[in-house]
Amino acid sequence: MEEKNAVELLQRYRRDRRILLDFILAGSLIKKVIMPPGAVTLDDVDLDQVSVDYVLNCAKKGGMLELSEAIRDYHDHTGLPQMNSTGSAGEFFLVTNPEFSGSPPKRAPPPVPDFVPPPVLTPPPGVLSSIPDLDSSPVASSVSKSESFNYTQAQELTVDDIEDFEDDDIDEADSLRISRRIRNDATDLSLGLPSFKTGITEDDLRETAYEVLLACAGAAGGLIVPSKEKKKDKRSKLMRKLGRSRNENPLSQSQRAPGLVGLLETMRVQMEISEAMDIRTRQGLLNALAGKVGKRMDALLVPLELLCCISRTEFSDKKAYIRWQKRQLNMLEEGLLNFPAVGFGESGRKASEFRILLAKIEESEFLPPSTGELQRTECLRSLREIATPLAERPARGDLTGEVCHWADGYHLNVRLYEKLLLSVFDMLDEGKLTEEVEEILELVKSTWRVLGITETMHYTCYAWVLFRQHVITSEQGVLKHAIEQLKKIPLKEQRGPQERLHLKSLHCRVEGDQGHQDLSFLQSFLLPIQKWADKQLGDYHLHFSEVPVMMENIVAVAMIAQRLLLEEPEAAMMQYTSNTDRDQIESYILSSIKNAFTRILQSVEKSDSKHEHPLALLAEETKKLLKKDTTMFMPILSQRHPQATSVSASLLHRLYGNKLKPFLGVAEHLTEDVISVFPAADNLEQYIMELITSNSGEETADIYCRKLAPYQIGSISGTLVMRWVNSQLGRILGWVERAVQQERWDPISPQQRHGSSIVEVFRIVEETVDQFFDLKVPMRPTELSGLFRGVDNAFQVFANHVIDKLAPSCTW
Repeated sequence: MEEKNAVELLQRYRRDRRILLDFILAGSLIKKVIMPPGAVTLDDVDLDQVSVDYVLNCAKKGGMLELSEAIRDYHDHTGLPQMNSTGSAGEFFLVTNPEFSGSPPKRAPPPVPDFVPPPVLTPPPGVLSSIPDLDSSPVASSVSKSESFNYTQAQELTVDDIEDFEDDDIDEADSLRISRRIRNDATDLSLGLPSFKTGITEDDLRETAYEVLLACAGAAGGLIVPSKEKKKDKRSKLMRKLGRSRNENPLSQSQRAPGLVGLLETMRVQMEISEAMDIRTRQGLLNALAGKVGKRMDALLVPLELLCCISRTEFSDKKAYIRWQKRQLNMLEEGLLNFPAVGFGESGRKASEFRILLAKIEESEFLPPSTGELQRTECLRSLREIATPLAERPARGDLTGEVCHWADGYHLNVRLYEKLLLSVFDMLDEGKLTEEVEEILELVKSTWRVLGITETMHYTCYAWVLFRQHVITSEQGVLKHAIEQLKKIPLKEQRGPQERLHLKSLHCRVEGDQGHQDLSFLQSFLLPIQKWADKQLGDYHLHFSEVPVMMENIVAVAMIAQRLLLEEPEAAMMQYTSNTDRDQIESYILSSIKNAFTRILQSVEKSDSKHEHPLALLAEETKKLLKKDTTMFMPILSQRHPQATSVSASLLHRLYGNKLKPFLGVAEHLTEDVISVFPAADNLEQYIMELITSNSGEETADIYCRKLAPYQIGSISGTLVMRWVNSQLGRILGWVERAVQQERWDPISPQQRHGSSIVEVFRIVEETVDQFFDLKVPMRPTELSGLFRGVDNAFQVFANHVIDKLAPSCTW
């Protein structure tokens, strides 16, 4: 997955680099551009081998640019470390591996030289009066530089400043291709399709998809080769660029040609196809159709026809031609030989010959020109004789009326179709759909016949494209549109018999975590969506704590995807055990509550609270979690599971009970920890019971309450309190016995006829009673009344015992 991301990033970097060079070389930033030997226009120059730094330096100086020098500079610096343009001399990237470079030098680095102020130049007479007074000291110089970083007033650009600006060959959309929206990581959302054996890239798919689109448009009579000379109003176009807001589509500002011609131009820009490639492909398709009377353009074997009708001379350089030819050959191999939907049968021998011919065509480019061209021509002739029967063999029935099956493996079909559907997004804001979305979709549907796309496949692919774009951009509008497309996917009984047969034949074999898996078409596209949604909803406390509104749409996506996947005949093998929305919602609650409780437990363990027992703190945090769950998430989940709140509360009761149970087992005396934990645990339990009762009917609440294992705080508290009371009374009795044995006294007066010990006894008893009422241990009313009866009996026994001990020594 990391390799795929790296390749996408490299391709994006290359495209952006070409845009920058096109912009600089086509404008007036450079006075004159000197072409390298053998090149006439910029189309003849491989911009990938031109040094951008060299071009920028020439633009800053306003001088001439020799492209041969720029190319030489690019190759000279290829092997050197790359520097960041941050102005820091201490940051760079090493080409070599530091591990093999040995230890660092032992000697100290040379000292940094002191700042030497530049010499003060005396201006000519009369100049001093025209400039402000400035302190020429280094401090003043540094202050002025630092202040310049905080300068926010932008210099206004006037028409006079840009009057001579030219942009004859600048593609307006290409200059604004970089999206201004921050992209999210979508590596977790990838199609369950096998990788291409020939190493086809995303750019290859995009360019081939556009060629298919042109072929289908040509079948409708809309293929017109545009003129290479385009007349533009330079001043007005530039002003439109300067005045365009970030949400405006570049094509909406210009006068788009009406009908199919203008729509194809929109698609060209949306799919990032160069004008040179567009013209070359259009002309090649028209040449391929010449002489084929009665044959539609979308019935052609597009890659093969382009190989036969487009020559080397139509490319700017040989490398570009070799890359283009390699792409066409790879498409033929993937479409006709790799992962075929229909077996070759008697054509198996031709398939091996086909591969040999593909290799010979590639080899011809490295032979002498005369020999190579002859070999290429002969191989293409033989290739046509073999490829045509392979492409026209019966494949997916006659559902879409297709007769040409060069894109036979369905994962190649849908990947090409995916690239066409991606053109519905605004280039300037990837989270918005372009204004021409309906027209684009209608044009894209013209490729159904060639790619074997059906209505079910269209809605599935479109929902996938929209959902992935939502993951990248976090745009809720795109997510809602994806939900609409998912709802349009016909259920099994709503599909026609031919479409059911067609979809049943679309399978691919991929290697997953559990070994090889056979995936159907719907599984390939809907499984990644549901897995992503399940991952988010499996910890909704983490992923949706900031934006709970988004959760409702994700739940809808998960439910629709699951309903569609359960219709697949292989659903039982894909570990789908949930048959209802309630079961799935309950699994989300159980998973998310466990994850959230684990995080709370970890935070409590890491906290250094010395005034409160961890179990008491855990009870408080658990209650907060339950309140948040009830107010934020349960209104959403309760729409599909009426008892969602009871499920959440019951689970938290059990999770906290598992942590509390060991503590209750060792609580034998009324300690400070017990006095801290018991009230917090009882308070949590009472809140859970009230929540279950208030959110469920009486019968349902009884069912959930009976499933709970009560903490029994009240009964355990009563036992501990009685144990404490008996312990206190035992200590008092011991003190009384010692006092009786040691005390010797005589009555002081008729009014004071008792010993001082009896006064101390009553004081201790009074303090004991006060401590008892200050315990505040949680007990139920029935348990509390029983406790008071026990305490009363204990004090009566104590009083009788004291009287028996003190009566002989008292004068009553």
